[in-house]
Amino acid sequence: MKVITTHFNADFDCLASMLAAKKLYPDARIVFPGAQEKNVRDFLKASDYSFQFDKLKNISLDEITTLIIVDTRLTGRIGLFESVVKRKGVSVHVYDHHPNTPQDIESEVTVVRERGSTTTIFVELLREKGIPLTPAEATIMALGIYEDTGSLTFTSTRPEDLEASA
Repeated sequence: MKVITTHFNADFDCLASMLAAKKLYPDARIVFPGAQEKNVRDFLKASDYSFQFDKLKNISLDEITTLIIVDTRLTGRIGLFESVVKRKGVSVHVYDHHPNTPQDIESEVTVVRERGSTTTIFVELLREKGIPLTPAEATIMALGIYEDTGSLTFTSTRPEDLEASA
């Protein structure tokens, strides 16, 4: 089984990145490792968008063969999925925009780019592969980029973030 996850207290960059990762891994299941930020929880409750998320309690960690982690590379931020990362035979794929640290998760696939958000990285990958977004998906991607870039005003914002949000 393939699982897409992110860090605790997931923000809109996490949400958007998980949904974008699902476009690259259509047979994967999306699972939050814990709670989401209040604004994300409220959005998910009030939203007309149909999101397919699995609850952690409904996932058998032993059945995970591929773990796709977005917006973090630190085991301490992924909860119970830390045991999956450490298990032999599991393919770990990481997509992140944060600076390297000595504690970064070792992964088979690592896509790290200096961007203001992880969502930007996924928008670039989807464009490279010619994978289209629906208007609803594009809206979620914009929310992810805008949150992590302060609506494109933070000093960490890169030209690629503006291009992706366009």
